[in-house]
Amino acid sequence: MPDPMLLLQMLVLLMVIGGLAGVLAGLLGVGGGIVLVPCFFYAFQTLGYGGAQLMQMCLATSLATIIVTSMRSVLSHNRKGAVEWDILRGWAPGIALGAVIGVLVAASLRSTTLQGLFGALGILIGAYMGLGRSHWRLGDAMPRGLTRALLSPGVGFLSVLMGIGGGSFGVPLMSLYNVPIHRAVATAAGFGVIIAVPSVIGFLFLEIPSEVRPPFTLGAVNGVAFLVVICMTLITAPLGVKLAHAMDPKPLKRVFAVFLTLVALNMLRKALGW
Repeated sequence: MPDPMLLLQMLVLLMVIGGLAGVLAGLLGVGGGIVLVPCFFYAFQTLGYGGAQLMQMCLATSLATIIVTSMRSVLSHNRKGAVEWDILRGWAPGIALGAVIGVLVAASLRSTTLQGLFGALGILIGAYMGLGRSHWRLGDAMPRGLTRALLSPGVGFLSVLMGIGGGSFGVPLMSLYNVPIHRAVATAAGFGVIIAVPSVIGFLFLEIPSEVRPPFTLGAVNGVAFLVVICMTLITAPLGVKLAHAMDPKPLKRVFAVFLTLVALNMLRKALGW
């Protein structure tokens, strides 16, 4: 039976994390995973849970929440006719394949290695968020053929290694190939479902020693964190949307890019033992 005081501390921490992730998702349009993974990592570590598979639990739990949030998002965007279904259908097989490979790779790596990967990729995402320009282009339409066959598994693979949905890689990629931003955001929500469903199924079969995992963990997915974060994001995401309409989110996005870069640098520092 879990310690009631420890469980209470865990609930409070997770409510704060879920609330923050919801507000940022609504305000800045960033995926929750980019916030949830480092927050889960520091929360579980603070509560005394660790071991060589700590990052696997953070990735898996983050991806489990993305199943729900991405499905809600893609259905909402679809009602407005914003989802590019041709892109989604064409890219889905490669993204799903990359996600499955990502789970197999993540399951075989130590937590410190995954920290390092999250840190390095987080720095790249933060740099693009802070320095990227809307007029940058790689082409006039989304690639097909060999280019798509190479890029689509990469989106799924890298997303699983970071515990994120389709937004952080999918939106910049589609924007660079001339997909309007609101359609890129809508379609990337579909990427999130395709990434999260097979990867979470895989992570459910990953064995984590009972002495280093939080209570109510199935495979690598923590049920308490999943439920609390989903409930909190449902409450706070609309608040973030209201704030976005009340102020200019562009300067805040740059501030968040700096914050994300600092978090990623700290993860990288810890992974390197500095």
